[in-house]
Amino acid sequence: MTPVLSLRGLTKTYPGPDGEPAAVLAGLDLDVAEGEFVAVIGFSGSGKTTLVSAIAGLIDLDGGEVLVRGEPCTGPGADRGVVFQSYSLMPWLTVEGNVRLAVDSVHKGAGRAEREGMVAGAIGLVGLTAAKDRKPAQLSGGMRQRVAVARALVAKPEILLLDEPLSALDALTRARLQDEIERIRRQEERTIVLVTNSVDEALLLADRVAVLEPSPGGWIGHTFEVDVPRPRERVALNHDPAYQALRNEIVAYLSELEQARAGAATGADAAPALAPLRRSRSTTALTAAAPAAAPVRSFLDVRGVSKVYPTPDGPLTVVAAFDLQVARGEFVSIIGHSGCGKSTVLAMLAGLNDATTGAIALDGQPVDAAGPDKAVVFQAPSLLPWLTARGNVALGVDRVYPGAPAAERRALVEHHLERVGLADAMDKRPAELSNGMRQRVGLARAFALSPKLLLLDEPFGMLDTLTRWDLQDVLLDVWSRSEVTAVCVTHDVDEAIVLADRVVMMTDGPRARIGGILDIDLERPRDHRSLVGHPRFYAYREQLLAFLASGGEQVAATA
Repeated sequence: MTPVLSLRGLTKTYPGPDGEPAAVLAGLDLDVAEGEFVAVIGFSGSGKTTLVSAIAGLIDLDGGEVLVRGEPCTGPGADRGVVFQSYSLMPWLTVEGNVRLAVDSVHKGAGRAEREGMVAGAIGLVGLTAAKDRKPAQLSGGMRQRVAVARALVAKPEILLLDEPLSALDALTRARLQDEIERIRRQEERTIVLVTNSVDEALLLADRVAVLEPSPGGWIGHTFEVDVPRPRERVALNHDPAYQALRNEIVAYLSELEQARAGAATGADAAPALAPLRRSRSTTALTAAAPAAAPVRSFLDVRGVSKVYPTPDGPLTVVAAFDLQVARGEFVSIIGHSGCGKSTVLAMLAGLNDATTGAIALDGQPVDAAGPDKAVVFQAPSLLPWLTARGNVALGVDRVYPGAPAAERRALVEHHLERVGLADAMDKRPAELSNGMRQRVGLARAFALSPKLLLLDEPFGMLDTLTRWDLQDVLLDVWSRSEVTAVCVTHDVDEAIVLADRVVMMTDGPRARIGGILDIDLERPRDHRSLVGHPRFYAYREQLLAFLASGGEQVAATA
């Protein structure tokens, strides 16, 4: 049987940093049967987006060909619909207007009533009928992506191409759109090629998982048949032995690729012993705002904290009655859906946002302002583009250690850059670094300040799964050596388990609170390869998935 989509020897090169051509795709072959759902996963920079663009006919290839039903494709066509990670909606048009734009472009010969029916059908298929008159600025990220899916489907393509369409969304919105994609697959019987950065997403949706390997140009190194019956339900999958075995196999395979690609991080000698500049304060740690007779028992002590914002409709309580005690050197993850106040809590811990009620103390001192004793790593590393990696780390080091000799400050900068695997990239500017490398600079900068408290706000949320694993290992390695107290906000269940001693589960907002705390009794050091086969890993995973699946409405039992 002739495949509906055939890729034969796809080759694409771009000019490299030295001006020489660099292969992004190199002899890539893949066949996709009619009605099949194939997920493609790979490292950042392995050519996933280039592959989607090549299939869609949006770029010229240097070699090979794309065949649809045996016929070569030399440009874009209505037989291939594309949804990219960025929504690319017309901001001045409504949902209906954006979809109509696609209908009028592709179905010019259809009558007005027929075209209006197509628009209404596509909007209804993605569940946006009630929002059809809204403009993009009035829509959430998930709703905007639904518009993009509707716009692609309205052309009635034989093949639907999805280029990481859900990677920038929170866990709940991502799950809802995964359900939409599964419903479209079932109802529309489309042939679908999905590029994703999530192994779980691939296993939930796909018939096959293809791994795109860079060596140096991307090619399909291995495909895995997803022999798991449909329908597939997230929490139930966690119990399925076939799912567990396949997931473990893919994780092990990707981990081997990651190790081969990244190599061992450069070993670094002990950091220079410099004394950071601290603010001297003698005020009482917990003020009258905290509950009475509540002595400080922990290194980080959060008592009765709430955050209320004024709105035109009255006060809005985002976080209510948040209590948490963290021991010195402990690693705590905070997990929950978007809007549950995770980042608000982190901002209050950092002294960047004042609590409305309650009190926060760090090492016996009140947290009432930001300072270098509380280092924060955000989702975007916020590097200064005109400075090198060395210069970005040195900027903080020079302010925190003003009395240290220049040679010792320089040694401290180099030590932490080496520790995060950037020994060969210290003198590169951010534009010359990948997203993962930029976040390594952010980690080096945070650890170089010798903070008492390390705060991480979804630090790897914008990275693909493989780069994410790599940086989790880097974070754990440096954290274990520094023994700094750490709090990490994440919406990734596996990340929360891999990193933390305890996982704090927050209920949905408004008035979000702690719904439960899960103790993670897993040996350290940890990595994905060892954890996926651990007898307790899937039990922890199930508890967190069940909590998130409930929408955070049910209070989880503390382990």
